[in-house]
Amino acid sequence: MKKLIGIILSAVMVMSLAACGGASQGTAQPGILVMATNAEFPPYEYHEGSRIVGIDAEIAAAIAEKMGCELVIEDIAFDSIIPEVVSAKADMGMAGMTVTEDRMQNVDFSTTYAVARQVVIVAEGSGITSLADLEGRVIGVQQGTTGDIYATDEFGDDFIERYSKGMEAVQALVQGKIDAVIIDNEPARVFVSENPGLIILDEAYADEEYAIAVRKGNTALLEAINNALEELKNDGTLDEIVSRYISTE
Repeated sequence: MKKLIGIILSAVMVMSLAACGGASQGTAQPGILVMATNAEFPPYEYHEGSRIVGIDAEIAAAIAEKMGCELVIEDIAFDSIIPEVVSAKADMGMAGMTVTEDRMQNVDFSTTYAVARQVVIVAEGSGITSLADLEGRVIGVQQGTTGDIYATDEFGDDFIERYSKGMEAVQALVQGKIDAVIIDNEPARVFVSENPGLIILDEAYADEEYAIAVRKGNTALLEAINNALEELKNDGTLDEIVSRYISTE
């Protein structure tokens, strides 16, 4: 009986690993789903001790479970995520990543799992009260993000200061080195709560949708991720995860 149970368990494990390995088409070790992220983007991904936690981390773990995989999270620079996926060093990129035409030239995207917006952080009393007031100001952004792309196109490279982390841009604002920061709304709320004297403009800079990036042409993995996301939406898991980090009140 023990031998029979052992055989059954081994068969189940092999089937699970094969499913994940097949879905990733050899872009990672069999049975492992590798997620590339930049864990400087609370509440979507951030460090808690030695662990990477947050909305994206939990959703990725739920997706991996649906696929019968072990999730491995790699923390790298934001602008290295897509190259990591393209080169098959990671199976997917998940970092509050907005779907854009430029990114779609290099990777395929899953269905949307979150709606977000770009906002502007300024110092109280700065005189900046609307988007129109940003003209001629020095704006801080996280390098490679849509905030970087949009702001550079609109205001010109001479008025943009790029930082490897969103928090670095916020600290530069606190120190008076720049006039504003353009960043996603949820991390903006966290940064403002941690730095008295900063406010978020009422006027949104841009509305966006987050999705998961996979290597172009990896249709098996894309389909597996989309199926898992659909199940997580339908059973309420996605909403439950988001509600643990973002208050809807």
